Amino acid sequence: MKQPSDKKGRGKIALLLAAAALAILFIVFDGQQYLSLTFLKSSRQLLQSFYIEHHLFTITSYILTYILITALSLPGALIMSLGGGALFGLWLGFLLVSFASTIGATLAFLGARFLFKDAIQKRFGEKLTAINKGIEQDGAFYLFTLRLVPVFPFFIINLVMGLTPIRPAVFYLVSQIGMLPGTLVYVNAGTQLGKIESASGILSPGLLFSFALLGVFPLLAKKVIEVIKKKNE
Repeated sequence: MKQPSDKKGRGKIALLLAAAALAILFIVFDGQQYLSLTFLKSSRQLLQSFYIEHHLFTITSYILTYILITALSLPGALIMSLGGGALFGLWLGFLLVSFASTIGATLAFLGARFLFKDAIQKRFGEKLTAINKGIEQDGAFYLFTLRLVPVFPFFIINLVMGLTPIRPAVFYLVSQIGMLPGTLVYVNAGTQLGKIESASGILSPGLLFSFALLGVFPLLAKKVIEVIKKKNE
């Protein structure tokens, strides 16, 4: 009779091979060239024309692409967020990016947990006891802080949290809520980038305000966290 551990081991190998194959295809076909501001600007009108003719297909393709990029921790989530604003406008772009980014983040979280958690906890279990306890008690707020204040890269938070005891449902819900302000800021910036048709457009009030938000947002988020902490003390 085959042991469950054998099935789990084969599952890990299959998942690793699938992720590696997709990453290799991304590199071979130079997927990074399509996840750049240059491509976004040069292809915006073509993409918008396609979107007008094929609404559902464009939205579905965008969501699946965003989820795949995020789940595989490939570079491009930022450009996808800006592209969502440029292509779909503020509110639809905000809605699509919010759910796609959270679903992709949760898949990356689950992948890291399935592949590496047992080995990490087994090897460093005693050293991680205090961290695990802290995550169990305050993990939701800690994750909320990381999502609201972008100190660490998006993909690192997904992977590292997968190695902790935090529950997947909590990870998804807190990530969904915690990333809302940042998502709105980046999608809004994307709507302004899409309006640049000449050098003078760079100095438009809307674009300047959007970039000001990108710079100020981390500071505002940090202040919000400090206020919440003081109220809980």
